[in-house]
Amino acid sequence: MADISFERPTYLPRPTADRAPMLVAGGALVLGFLAIAALIDLRQATLFVIGGLLGAALYHGSFGFTGGWRRMVVERRGRAMRAQMLMIGVAALGMIPLLAAGSLGGQALVGAMAPVGVSVLIGAAIFGLGMQLGGGCGSGTLFTVGGGSSRMLVTLIFFIVGAVIGTAHLPWWLGLPSLPAIDLGREFGVGTAVLATLVALGLVALATALIERRAHGNLEVEPGPSRPGWSWVLRGPWPLVGAGLLMAVLNIATLLLAGHPWSVTFGFGLWGAKAAQSVGIPVESWEFWNWPGPQAALSSSVLADVTSVMNFGIILGAALAASIAGKFAPKVKVPLASMLAAAIGGILMGYGARLSFGCNIGALFSGIASGSLHGWLWFAAAFVGSLAGVWLRPVFGLDGFARK
Repeated sequence: MADISFERPTYLPRPTADRAPMLVAGGALVLGFLAIAALIDLRQATLFVIGGLLGAALYHGSFGFTGGWRRMVVERRGRAMRAQMLMIGVAALGMIPLLAAGSLGGQALVGAMAPVGVSVLIGAAIFGLGMQLGGGCGSGTLFTVGGGSSRMLVTLIFFIVGAVIGTAHLPWWLGLPSLPAIDLGREFGVGTAVLATLVALGLVALATALIERRAHGNLEVEPGPSRPGWSWVLRGPWPLVGAGLLMAVLNIATLLLAGHPWSVTFGFGLWGAKAAQSVGIPVESWEFWNWPGPQAALSSSVLADVTSVMNFGIILGAALAASIAGKFAPKVKVPLASMLAAAIGGILMGYGARLSFGCNIGALFSGIASGSLHGWLWFAAAFVGSLAGVWLRPVFGLDGFARK
C-alpha cells in the first residue's frame, strides 16, 4: 500500500500583543460603557459596544469599500465587492420587513431614507473621488485610525472639516431638482422589495464574477485560516464573508436598539460643529443646525448622539483588535504628497457625504438594506467618482492605474 503524506498547513507566526495600547483601548471600552450607561442609558451603552464589535470586524476583515472597489477596477478582482453585496443582502432580509412593521417592542423603526436627486448624485460622486484619495471610506477611515494610522488621522480631521462645510451648503443643494424619498417596501410590498433588492445585488456580484473570470480565468477564493485553531478570531485576519455577515447582523441590531440603521458621517459634522462653536463660529445660526434633529444633537452631549457613540466604539474596537494582533501603529513614513491627498480626500468625503445623506455605510449599506432607492443612485454615482479617484491616485504618488 502506498504511503500517503499530508502537508501540514503553514501558519503565520504567533504575534506579540501590543500591551500598552491594548490596555488603553480595552480600558476605554469598559469605562466608556460604564460612563454612557450612567450618563445616558444602557441602550446607548450597548450601541457603544456594538460599535466596538463593528470596529473589530472592520479591522480583522480589512473590510473597506475603497480597496475593494479599487481592486475591481485595477486588478479585475471582485471578491471584496461580492462580500459587500452579500452583507447588504443579508441585512436587507432583516431590515425591510422590520421597517415595514414600523415598530417592535415599542421602539419605532425608521429606515435610511433620503430624496433621490441632484444632491445625492453629485455628493456621492464627490465622495467616491475623495475616498480613493483619502485612502478610506467612512467606516474605513474610522477603523484605520483605530489601528494607529497617522495618515488616516489626517483624512479624518479633514473629513470633519468637509462635513461641517457641507452642513452650511446643504440647504442650497436641496433646492435643486429632486424626487422624494422612495421606499421600495412601501411602494411595492415587502416581498417584492426584498426580492428586487436581492436580485439587483446578485446581478452586481455576478457582473464582478464574470469580469474576474474573463480577466483571470478563475475566481479568487477566500483564504483559509492563517492561524491554528480559533486563535484567528482574536488575532485575525478574518474572512471577508465572515466579517460582512457579522456586520449585517450588527446593523440589524443597531436598527432594533437605535430605531434607525447604522450611520457614520453625521457624527463627523456634529463634532466639527461643536469645535466650530468653541472658537466662536455661530454654526447654531445655520439653517441645517436649526432643523429639529441636528439642533437637538448640537445642543446635547455627543454621548447622547447614537452615531457619535458608535463611531467612538468603532475606533476603540479597531484599536483593541490591532493591539491584540500586534499590529497597532505600524511605523510607516508618509510622503508629503500622500498627506496632501489625505487632506483633499477627507474634505471631499465630508462634503460629499453631507450632500448625499451619508457615506458607504449610511447611504449605500443602510440605504439599500432599508429599501431606499437613493442607496442605488448613491452606489452608481460613487463608483463613477471612485473610478476617477483611482486614475488620480498616481498624481499623489499612490498606487492606481499605471501611467504609460
